[in-house]
Amino acid sequence: MERLAFRPGGKSMTEMTASHIMKRDIICFGKEVYCDVLSSKMLKGGFGSIPIIDSNKILCGVVSEYDILNALRQGMDLRNTLAFEVMTQDVLSVNENTAITEIIELLQSEHFIRIPVVDAQGKLIGILSRRDILGAYVKSSYAQLPGLSE
Repeated sequence: MERLAFRPGGKSMTEMTASHIMKRDIICFGKEVYCDVLSSKMLKGGFGSIPIIDSNKILCGVVSEYDILNALRQGMDLRNTLAFEVMTQDVLSVNENTAITEIIELLQSEHFIRIPVVDAQGKLIGILSRRDILGAYVKSSYAQLPGLSE
């Protein structure tokens, strides 16, 4: 059986970049949001991290489930703990022209589930997850097979 090509938008996997499949509708917060709000949003949204931005939408950190659990382990009250107190500040990100193959390598090597996408000024413009990449692959596979739909 021949392997199906990964071709969302008519592009092969080696031609695709973050801009082809990143989510542009991003849930993010400022540094002054309380961690209980972030925790609730993560649970309701079904994701494990939230980008933290400044007033110009410049990515300045990420609060993850890991960060929240560390705060709890240290006895911090999430209702009185602000995002900037627990966020990871040295955030790895990609730009919209980063190749999908490079993003897969980064996600796998760093054990990330999601990665922020920023523009040249560091402004948050999207987010890309392992699931987004897999979803694009599955959609393209179904689109190529007659009689199959989502």
